[in-house]
Amino acid sequence: MITLIKFVDWKFQAALLAVLLAGTAAQAQPAAPPREGVPTLSGYMEVHLNKVEDLPTAVDFHRFVLMIGHGFSDRLKFWSEVEVEHAFVEGGEPTGEVAVEQAYVDLMIHRRLNLRAGMVLVPVGIQNERHEPPTFNGVERTFVDSVIVPTTWRDTGVGLFGDLGRGFSYRAYVLPGLNAAEFSADEGIAGGRQQGSRADASDPAVTGRLEFRRAGLTAGASMWRGGSGFGLIRLDIETPTVGVSSLDARYRRGRHELRGQWSMVNIGAAADLNRALQSQSGNSPNIASRLMGAYAEAATRVSPNAWAHEVVVFGRYEKFDTQNKMPDGFLPLEELQRSAWVAGATYYPDPDVAFKVDFVRERNKSSVVQAPWQINVGVGWWF
Repeated sequence: MITLIKFVDWKFQAALLAVLLAGTAAQAQPAAPPREGVPTLSGYMEVHLNKVEDLPTAVDFHRFVLMIGHGFSDRLKFWSEVEVEHAFVEGGEPTGEVAVEQAYVDLMIHRRLNLRAGMVLVPVGIQNERHEPPTFNGVERTFVDSVIVPTTWRDTGVGLFGDLGRGFSYRAYVLPGLNAAEFSADEGIAGGRQQGSRADASDPAVTGRLEFRRAGLTAGASMWRGGSGFGLIRLDIETPTVGVSSLDARYRRGRHELRGQWSMVNIGAAADLNRALQSQSGNSPNIASRLMGAYAEAATRVSPNAWAHEVVVFGRYEKFDTQNKMPDGFLPLEELQRSAWVAGATYYPDPDVAFKVDFVRERNKSSVVQAPWQINVGVGWWF
């Protein structure tokens, strides 16, 4: 309870780190790696029903993803994901999207040092790399992994990965930077992702993750750092540098699971960026110099041991603030200083199929703009 109080008060770094070190839910194993000369087909899909307060009930075939892999040899492997969002494409998001989510080649050199090149997922946080529906609780992805860390975050690049032994592994890439001209007050850096589509690489970024696994515990530390000023070349301002830091962990023991994550985004020269963008549009985007979010989640399996199926109940508290620290001369928008309680259950008729239901109560600091409640129902599967 003391930890939760500190978390709510935003003095949560030490408290959340304690949760992270205690751990969180074990990560599901990925699909089998491609074998030499044998193409591999996998995929995941999810369907959602969302009822938001005062809005019509909506049903959405949210994602249809096919994964294709191939082993050229025991040292050279290919893996890819192609995603269709919202079942139909007409002019891109939000009406629909077809996207290459991953497409890379691995050259296996040594257990500790291997080469990866192509379209890769940025290794920041929990869900950006592992977001198949049976691997997480709740119908929708966490707010922290959607608003602060803009899942799904991907780009074309090159890097190294390997197993360091004693439970440690790493991934490190060089990628194109973000486009600061597309940052916003409510969605943070999400609009600045280039997604490997004719990406401008004049402001490169580095990103990496160090991960530790041992006896039901997975803990990770992630970072991203790079310039984001290529979209502002005609404006005489300092290049905004973006830094992302994240800590996360998952732990499972017996019937009980814990998981938690803390993520922070720092945007340099935010005041100059706001003024420059305001000079173009006439309105200030009110971009913060710091975004911060964190969550803690507990889950337990309530189905009897004799059952072949599993039922999991969970509760999660999240804090996600895209106006956490404002540059001099700018005030925060209180409706974007948000928190949420999420509670629900998941039924697993098979470990790879999940029927989900949850209730979301979102709040913010505004006395004028009230956040709605939401009920979600969904089914997701992978193979």
